[in-house]
Amino acid sequence: MPFKMTPSQLVVLHNDGENMNLNDDDTLLTEAETANQLNTKSETLAVWRSTKRYPLPYIKIGRSVRYRQGDVRAFIKSRTITQA
Repeated sequence: MPFKMTPSQLVVLHNDGENMNLNDDDTLLTEAETANQLNTKSETLAVWRSTKRYPLPYIKIGRSVRYRQGDVRAFIKSRTITQA
């Protein structure tokens, strides 16, 4: 049975051996979770990555793609248009 951790339990071990707890902005989201937050499809995110259409940073882990929660929030904020 795989070991599962909640985002609040994740810890990164730095090269100097010091532990650093990840905050909410460092939480890694799957393509499906990211697509859900952006109200789009995973396939759309794949097109955006391949065409570099939008500046939404992502992380490759093997064949998997992950997005940092903070990057998704920043992307949404950057795309927000306010009427003055």
